[in-house]
Amino acid sequence: MTQTPLSYKDAGVDIDAGDALVERIKPLAKRTMREGVLAGIGGFGALFEVPKRYKEPVLVSGTDGVGTKLKLAFEWNMHDTVGIDLVAMSVNDVLVQGAVPLFCLDSFACGKLDVDTAAAVVGGIARGCELSGCALIGGETAEMPGMYPSGEYDLAGFAVGAVEKSKILSGAGVKAGDIVLGLASSGVHSNGFSLVRKCIERGGADLPATLDGQPFRQAVMAPTRLYVKSVLAALAAHPATASGGGIKALAHITGGGLLENIPRVLPDGLAARLTKGSWPRTELFAWLQQTAGIDDHEMNRTFNNGIGMVVVVDPADAAAVAQTLRDGGESVHRIGAIAARGEGAAVVVE
Repeated sequence: MTQTPLSYKDAGVDIDAGDALVERIKPLAKRTMREGVLAGIGGFGALFEVPKRYKEPVLVSGTDGVGTKLKLAFEWNMHDTVGIDLVAMSVNDVLVQGAVPLFCLDSFACGKLDVDTAAAVVGGIARGCELSGCALIGGETAEMPGMYPSGEYDLAGFAVGAVEKSKILSGAGVKAGDIVLGLASSGVHSNGFSLVRKCIERGGADLPATLDGQPFRQAVMAPTRLYVKSVLAALAAHPATASGGGIKALAHITGGGLLENIPRVLPDGLAARLTKGSWPRTELFAWLQQTAGIDDHEMNRTFNNGIGMVVVVDPADAAAVAQTLRDGGESVHRIGAIAARGEGAAVVVE
């Protein structure tokens, strides 16, 4: 018995759609090119040469995804900003070591490739790279029938940066009396969305029309803020010095919130004492706390709660560092100071 031939397309994989996506991605990636790129989109491997200005370059890498924020992107058909989230989650992590992000790669996986949706997502990735000054030099688009429900996809990405060995920020120089500055977040960023989605479910038909001057869905889906350019400018203007001045540590406030991320850059025996109310309370976070019915402690270890990046700085330089960051477009708040830990927690908000 002769059987009808089966093609890859019959099995659910459309090579032509994949090729069409690559052609739409190329001009987006081209806009992100920077010094060091030798070969990017289209080859088996992307080539990057560490810029020659580095004397003792150390490569710093970070990888992340977007989490269950994607579920809202599917439900609300909002795909143009989650790519920015993907880039931001990795480049902000690389940044806290003092590194300049050099390049990013991404992975987009789906059950059936929708070229328009994929192009919107990758457009966001390219935009995130542009805003952080790094190159989108490669990636993977995987069409895997049967692995994902119709209309859904998954994202993963990573970034690589470089820093002079002598300028790595480790937090080792942090001491009691140092000032803690907080840089405002753009919203929830990309952590805590399992609870966000529960709050939306609980809110039902009574969801607010607007939050913080934006339509509800835009406020919830606002992409993760990219701190790269402003913080790099501050690091260049106020580097850590041998005498103990300048910027000493950075902490990206992601999963675990303020309570679990700040301790990652503190030496043993020290704690961050934060002043409650020293940064603005947004309508978004007020709504989340009220709807979830959780206390301040749970808010500060679930969400960034309004602070997306923390800067630890010598008190003599705190005002100048804050001004440099403001000049770079950041909303900066003096949220606390470093103190001896004693028997207490590593972060105290009081």
